[in-house]
Amino acid sequence: MASLPDINNLPYPDGDFFAFEQLLTAAERERLQEIRDWLSKEVTPIAGEYWNRGEFPRQIIEKLAGLDIISPVRRQGHSHLFAGMMHAELTRADTSFATFLGVHDGLFTGSIEVLASEEQKARWLPDIYSLKKIGAFGLTEPLGGSDVAGGTRTIAERDGDHWVINGAKRWIGNATFSDYVLIWAKDVADNQVKGFLVETATEGYSASKIENKISLRSVENADITLKNVRISDDFRLAGANSFADTNKVLKTTRSGVAWQAVGQQLAAFDVARRYAVQRHQFGKPIAAFQLVQEQLVTILGNAMSSMSMMVRLAQLEDAGEARDEHSALAKAFTTERMRESVAKGRSILGGNGIVTDYGMARIFADAEAVYSYEGTAEINTLVTGRAVTGVAAFH
Repeated sequence: MASLPDINNLPYPDGDFFAFEQLLTAAERERLQEIRDWLSKEVTPIAGEYWNRGEFPRQIIEKLAGLDIISPVRRQGHSHLFAGMMHAELTRADTSFATFLGVHDGLFTGSIEVLASEEQKARWLPDIYSLKKIGAFGLTEPLGGSDVAGGTRTIAERDGDHWVINGAKRWIGNATFSDYVLIWAKDVADNQVKGFLVETATEGYSASKIENKISLRSVENADITLKNVRISDDFRLAGANSFADTNKVLKTTRSGVAWQAVGQQLAAFDVARRYAVQRHQFGKPIAAFQLVQEQLVTILGNAMSSMSMMVRLAQLEDAGEARDEHSALAKAFTTERMRESVAKGRSILGGNGIVTDYGMARIFADAEAVYSYEGTAEINTLVTGRAVTGVAAFH
């Protein structure tokens, strides 16, 4: 049998076919490689085991703190392009791990950075940045997903210098072990959605892990119940006074999920290409067959078209010119391409593509969650459609 090529010495070993990474500064490229090396050492070796168990490797949080990657744009001064490529690399290593960070950093920390008062930021952010305190983001509800903007059922009522919160949240990542959950609730006085920082040890708060998931199994999503949860007005985010304020955060995190779709496709390409080169059938590597090459090139093409859209979106974000519909189209388009890419990757692995031993089954399954959260492809399509027609298909 002929010797196999070294997959690491083939051209384009990182899948960056058009050298998008060269758009980063030299310092950002060095930092990205540092993060990539850390992920290879600390996350990749354990990702499959914890995914199979349906548990988050909480012991990794202390190690992650040493990497110091929370708030790369606002705190550390990196470009949105660097932040996006970093998020793609996190996802490439393990989507569950990337989602943990997306919740703590993008949704939770981002909300405080954008919507808290200066005094609140000074009080909360140091421990959040250092991962001494972990956060979660409580927006989605058992009966409210895409329509939660106008249909929030969780309520908050002012009682002197306190608020009393009642309701339920669902699909809240990190909430089984987080220190804080940012709860979005409707103020009964003015019917506006507002944000409240709730310590998970508060009386009346409870979280139960959602079991039997087939996607993002290492993310400990929770059902949250709030029964007369009483918090001081000091824990109401000063700048979170309507859902329009909430959307200031969601616009940014939606683009983060689109970057995850890029990372998913690069992960699928990694696994599928390695397998195609090393797996022999009919006396030769399956990479020698035209149909397999066609599938690999489709995955790569999807990944690079998705990457190109995200690079331009990041440039618009850096220039302060990104709009809601830009991130909506990006999320819809990249996740559609991702679905095709991971399906082709799974196909290349044949039967081995449905067991987690080879990595592709986890990539394939995790893509379904990425496709759905931060606004489904359908809702984001309609957000974009509203922008280009001036006619709203939903309210």
